Amino acid sequence: MYMDWVYGLVGGLMIGGAAALFLLGNGRIMGASGLIGGVVDGSGRGNLGERLAFLGGLVGAPLIAVLLRGGPPETELTGNAAALVAAGLLVGIGTRLANGCTSGHGVCGISRLSLRGIVATAVYLAAGAVSLYVFRHMLGAV
Repeated sequence: MYMDWVYGLVGGLMIGGAAALFLLGNGRIMGASGLIGGVVDGSGRGNLGERLAFLGGLVGAPLIAVLLRGGPPETELTGNAAALVAAGLLVGIGTRLANGCTSGHGVCGISRLSLRGIVATAVYLAAGAVSLYVFRHMLGAV
């Protein structure tokens, strides 16, 4: 669709705004994997309500957008369940190895000119490109 770029622009502004608000309000980096990890492993008990509210917004905002839009946008997501499971596992392993995810390193790290965030983001992008090549061209999975 000719206006698809608008969704990316609005989404990017929302993520950047949320990251800035989180940093200004808490003095901490908005890393989704760290927030989820603190809920799962119990290390985030001190600010559990804040974590759950953030994660609720992370899930709730797209649901509200779908309702306002009148349905989900068209995607080219694969129907191959094995590829989706593998992708989820690879992302999870990558976030643990990198001590953070794309929201922490990519959005917050790069905006603070953090060398660690810049390197982690470059590695995420390279790993994504290699994974897509392997899954699409070598395995024919997507």
